[in-house]
Amino acid sequence: MPTPPSGRDAAAFESIAERYGHDGPGASAAPAPYPRVLNRTDLPLDTVELARFLIGKTVVRDLGEGVAAGRIVETEAYGIGDEAGHAYRGMTPRNRALFLERGHAYVYLAYGTSFMLNVSSEREGIGAGVLIRAIEPAQGVAIMQRNRGIARLRDLTRGPGRLCAALRIDRLQDGIDLCQAGPLWLGTGDLIAGPVGQSRRIGITRAADAPFRFFVRDNAFVSGPRTLNE
Repeated sequence: MPTPPSGRDAAAFESIAERYGHDGPGASAAPAPYPRVLNRTDLPLDTVELARFLIGKTVVRDLGEGVAAGRIVETEAYGIGDEAGHAYRGMTPRNRALFLERGHAYVYLAYGTSFMLNVSSEREGIGAGVLIRAIEPAQGVAIMQRNRGIARLRDLTRGPGRLCAALRIDRLQDGIDLCQAGPLWLGTGDLIAGPVGQSRRIGITRAADAPFRFFVRDNAFVSGPRTLNE
């Protein structure tokens, strides 16, 4: 059983329980709304537009012990010819999933410690993608807590490495079609609590001022410094 939250965690937990319902401590008894799989035709054929579109949608991870899912609250776009993107120098064995048709998973290991989940974003053969930076837990909170080895709700999925650890996403999911039901997929879900903000991206040095990061304002699960989240 997950550890009951307290303080700020309790407030955050009650907020998502009221809006979605889920299996965590103190949650609403109502069942979690189950999204449908996003069709590829739902996805905008433009990287920046896709990054904005994905805010409020759902990442669903089907694991042996159950389903863990969360609402996307923060993304970053790395478009065609973006020198900060992994596709900038062309296709390699490592980044080939970025060149798949939009809606496929590109998963890479950052700094040898954390996996990062991206969504390919253009036509097949064109390398570009959207980094999923943070999700708001909506289902399978106890599973995420066990995967992370922590009880603190707010830190479960706040940041791209944390969300991959919480959902047990690694290179085995690289190249998966996210527009098809399976172990990892993208779902609908347009309930967004708060306006969507836009800022420069985080943790890069090339093209650092490009305003290609999108996030839900005043959401406890968004990562990054406060100055970028206002």
